[in-house]
Amino acid sequence: MEEITDPVDGTRWTIDVEFLASNWRCRWGDGCLGILDEPAEELMQGCCSVGAEMLDVEEAMLTAALAPTLDPEKFQFHAEAADGGVFSDGTRTNTRVVTDAEGHGACIFLNRPGFSGGAGCALHLAAVEADEAPMDWKPEVCWQLPLRIDRSDDRTEATLRRWSRSDWGSDGATMHWCCTEGELAYDGDEPVIDSLSEEIEALVGHEVAVEIRNRILRQ
Repeated sequence: MEEITDPVDGTRWTIDVEFLASNWRCRWGDGCLGILDEPAEELMQGCCSVGAEMLDVEEAMLTAALAPTLDPEKFQFHAEAADGGVFSDGTRTNTRVVTDAEGHGACIFLNRPGFSGGAGCALHLAAVEADEAPMDWKPEVCWQLPLRIDRSDDRTEATLRRWSRSDWGSDGATMHWCCTEGELAYDGDEPVIDSLSEEIEALVGHEVAVEIRNRILRQ
């Protein structure tokens, strides 16, 4: 871990530089075993087997507003979203888990393998088609993974680290695989500081992101 103070707002960051210097890569659609109790590469669910947790009311409002704008031909569960909404309940804190024709549940925004409009997150696919950044369309927890931010109550201190099994709560104990563990996902062609550069800068700010890169280069 490295400590960096943000020159802009004074936030004292603790950074998991080892992970950011690693060659981890997302294996979705390319050997990802998913987060279920048993390996399920064929389902191509990645970490979308559960509903996405909303960051705040504003994020829930954005997600709800985007859903009806998605093309039904590119959003497999458009009808379900129109009929029952995209949230699990009235608190609007999590997206719904819906079951496909084969009986497999996952986030309502996840288009399943074989869907004519394309497999994967409907929000992500729509953002790419609109030539916009997927992080501007998707819930923050979705575009953050495998990164995680922990902040102190007064928000003067923060930690940027890799997501861990324990972050999944009680579900983590039974997960067959967590992609930041073991070696399966550590075969990328570039370090995380490059492959997730936009996400890292969005999380920590430009100045801290530059300092992280400098420290990795000095290693």
